[in-house]
Amino acid sequence: MGDTFRSTAETDVQYVKGVGEARAALLHKAGIETVEDLLTYIPRRYLDRSTIMKISQVSEGEDVTVVGRIVKIKKIPRPHQRLIITIYDKTGILDGVWFNQVDYFQKVFKEDQEVAFSGKIGFYRGWQIVHPDFDIIEESKEQLHTGQIIPLYPSGQELRSRGLSSRGFRRIIYNALDKYGDAVSENLPEMLLNLYRLRERPEAIRKIHFPEKMSDIHESLRRLKYEELFYLEILMALRHFQHRSPVKGITMKTSGETIRKVLNKVTYELTGAQRRVLREIYDDLRSGHPMNRLLQGDVGSGKTVVALISALIAIENSYQVALMAPTEILAEQHYLNIRELLSGTGIEPRILTGSLKSQTKKELHSALKEGDLSLVIGTHALVQEAVEFRKLGLVIIDEQHRFGVLQRGELIAKGWNPHVLVMTATPIPRTMAMTLYGDLDTSVIDEMPPGRKTVITAWRTEKKLPEVYKFIREKIKAGEQAYIVYPLVEESEKMDLKAATESFEFLRNHIFKDFNLALLHGRMKSSDKETAMQQFKKGEIQILVSTSVIEVGVDVPQSTIMLIEHAERFGLSQLHQLRGRVGRGSKKSYCILITPEDINETARQRMKMIEKTTDGFVIAEEDLRLRGSGEFFGTRQHGLPDLKYSDLVEDRKIIETARQDAFAIIEKDPQLRLPENQKIRDYFKIKYQEKYQLIQIS
Repeated sequence: MGDTFRSTAETDVQYVKGVGEARAALLHKAGIETVEDLLTYIPRRYLDRSTIMKISQVSEGEDVTVVGRIVKIKKIPRPHQRLIITIYDKTGILDGVWFNQVDYFQKVFKEDQEVAFSGKIGFYRGWQIVHPDFDIIEESKEQLHTGQIIPLYPSGQELRSRGLSSRGFRRIIYNALDKYGDAVSENLPEMLLNLYRLRERPEAIRKIHFPEKMSDIHESLRRLKYEELFYLEILMALRHFQHRSPVKGITMKTSGETIRKVLNKVTYELTGAQRRVLREIYDDLRSGHPMNRLLQGDVGSGKTVVALISALIAIENSYQVALMAPTEILAEQHYLNIRELLSGTGIEPRILTGSLKSQTKKELHSALKEGDLSLVIGTHALVQEAVEFRKLGLVIIDEQHRFGVLQRGELIAKGWNPHVLVMTATPIPRTMAMTLYGDLDTSVIDEMPPGRKTVITAWRTEKKLPEVYKFIREKIKAGEQAYIVYPLVEESEKMDLKAATESFEFLRNHIFKDFNLALLHGRMKSSDKETAMQQFKKGEIQILVSTSVIEVGVDVPQSTIMLIEHAERFGLSQLHQLRGRVGRGSKKSYCILITPEDINETARQRMKMIEKTTDGFVIAEEDLRLRGSGEFFGTRQHGLPDLKYSDLVEDRKIIETARQDAFAIIEKDPQLRLPENQKIRDYFKIKYQEKYQLIQIS
């Protein structure tokens, strides 16, 4: 099995008939490097000729797919430029109409081509679909493109320009199966195939591309989803059990003297949830095996206090602690909060970020190496080669989803099997926790400290801004404070930053000219950011105008208003994080979401959802459903294989089943040495161990 799989996994796609060097270069850019990648590049949808409507049967407002031959191509010149492609299917004619990219689409279509148009039927001097989804379907000797069910593949403009439309993909996949189909071998144990009545892999791959009936697609996809999720969970199970296995860890005990001093400074009694989580963490710290725990807690639930107490246990046992945060702003907020809580204890935390002066960095590096510094808080600067610890005992990583798995590993490697606590204020849907964090034990703080107020959330359009500004003025006159947040995304960072800066000047000089305002964004110097935050905390600044850098970590109890401009550009979970910056004091607090009038339906759903619930886990599930797993965290750098077939929302049951199966197998056979697990071992070593180097099996 290993050798036959290698032949598809290691053979470059350029050697498939019909590909060649030029097409291969484009396929490589699209992530299709090997024959295995090509064979597992599945269709985005299918045309089932039995469900295609005849043009004579369509009705206005219906979503339909029609297939016909192009009988006319007409370009209407400016000022009302458009392209009209007229098709005929022997029962009637229909126009596909394009108002954008007219010149491009004029080159795509040719008279007498057979095409499929999909979209909503309209009527203007005849039936039409405006900007239809389309596929070009041409006759072929091999009858690849004219069968009952036609697969349609994802292909961007660049691939189509090289002849790799759906038709081109069907041809090269047919050629790949013809030459390499026999090398596709089974990678699941027979026991699992029989238990779930799964198709064998060779048949599933053939039928996903060239189905004879619609049930072929369903059954092939069910098998491929299970396989994909099973191997992801095998990876998680190997990590999980190898962390807990014979690996010796640091055993810690606690006297609690410093902890008592810190708890006296916390303004509330620890909640039952915080105490429960601390017991779970302490059980790990004294177990003699490395802790590997995920700490989830909604905004304001008190994770920082739990993390600090965990850190103090390590420090009291003469170990060093590193807390890594994804941004300088968050690292600085942790530093300021923790420094305040530790004042008078004799423990002096330090902060290490990329923007520090070289001399300061050298001093910190020396203090860590010599063991003179017990608690360091920083950004990814902590994983630099120059950073060495004398006795690293606990690694705390905040908002892990913003780091890659490798960065987590690099920091852990700076100690000898240190304990690891991963924190997130972004509630993680259960399905995502089972995949993204499946190797970690999980603790959840599901209770808020006493006195936390429910934040009133209101969605308003831009035309209501004058009324909103008036409301904010009244609240500030009453001694309250406000955040005004603007979006900032990497793709348009300069443009967004300019917009935020210009808006700040407008607000300061016109709308709120009798109040003190400050601007906060990620490109400011650390000292300027700290000054702005301290002035806001002290009440010297009434309004903090900011980009989304204040999403997490900022804690100013007297701030009661969060105004979010262009809220449609934020994900639900991010909006929830921002809302969590207010409602931390005794006064009623408000989160006001501002959007343009003409936002799309998905954005409207997001605004309505955030208005009606403050439950972070409900919001996270909805965010995952609306945005999809790839975009949920706004990042793909979690270091795990991308999911080709599976959906974390729709495939919850398959995920749970695959997880149970994988963990049961690895618990019984952690090195996959039993004969019945040989296929799993072979496939895993080739597909995961060699490519991702995430875990080793000997």
